[in-house]
Amino acid sequence: MKILYAIQGTGNGHLSRARDVIPALQKKGDLDLLVSGIQADVALPYPVKYRYKGLSFIFGKSGGVDLYQTFAKAKSRRFVDEIRSLPVHEYDLVLNDFEPVSAWACRLRSKPCIGISHQGAVLSAKAPQPKRVDWMGKMVLLNYAPVTASYGFHFGAYDANIFTPVIRRQIRELPVSDEGHYTVYLPAYDDGRLVDTLSQVGGDVQWQVFSKHNKEPRQVGGISLQPVDNDAFIRSLASCRGILCGAGFETPAEALYLRKKLLVVPMKNQYEQYCNAAALKTMGVPVVKNLKDKHVPTIREWVQRGQPVPVDYPDQTEEIIDRVIAAHAGGQR
Repeated sequence: MKILYAIQGTGNGHLSRARDVIPALQKKGDLDLLVSGIQADVALPYPVKYRYKGLSFIFGKSGGVDLYQTFAKAKSRRFVDEIRSLPVHEYDLVLNDFEPVSAWACRLRSKPCIGISHQGAVLSAKAPQPKRVDWMGKMVLLNYAPVTASYGFHFGAYDANIFTPVIRRQIRELPVSDEGHYTVYLPAYDDGRLVDTLSQVGGDVQWQVFSKHNKEPRQVGGISLQPVDNDAFIRSLASCRGILCGAGFETPAEALYLRKKLLVVPMKNQYEQYCNAAALKTMGVPVVKNLKDKHVPTIREWVQRGQPVPVDYPDQTEEIIDRVIAAHAGGQR
């Protein structure tokens, strides 16, 4: 059986999850990988057959997606050419982790495309939703990478085809400690905003900030700023007391699994992150809308009195892949 596994390459979460999904898929047939998108900092330690620009969301420096840069860098003709050139008809099974080129190539050729992504879970009517629905954001999620069937990952198993997070083996095998520092990953904020906010928290707090906007390590008081590096970030996460990060999926899920206290700041113009924040809030994780000065007391309270939220995230990756293969293998060519 020939399998195409297409992965979104914007951000780090999809590629991090793929590291554990790929070995399970390799046992099922002849596997080819596709990655589209930019702005990821995590390398994939497997050969990638197809690399495309796709459609990428561009992170800004003020807490959200830079819509101007996102649209400016979008090349519609190139994207259409990528869709037309991808030979999805050669595969028995196309699996999609929120990746638009393969999704639209399948749509163009009336080929089944099976979603295995966090976004599929977010769209479930049974998953927690923000009080205010962003209809435009919801339409983007629905149409960015359309699939014919969906299996999703979320912070809880909210529906029949929704599973708890895939926690990569690298995280599951970590020695966990508490060295007292706080790990920060907020790629949509520039260093100046982060330093200004964290400096106001006060106390003898040590912050380890991983920045997409900083090429050389530097120290500002109790704040260490360093470029994003996967191994260094994992070491910091394993030994921290708590993590302050965006309301993405993989990083909060890994923090919860490691029994670290967690505070999230959803990225502006990202409906998925508002949904994630709603789910985390129901679990008892504190959420702040942005890094404005008025939210500093909430961050300070979290540092002083916050507690980890207990979760149970068993390793189900092989079982999930078995279920998907059993239901959808042998699709039309």
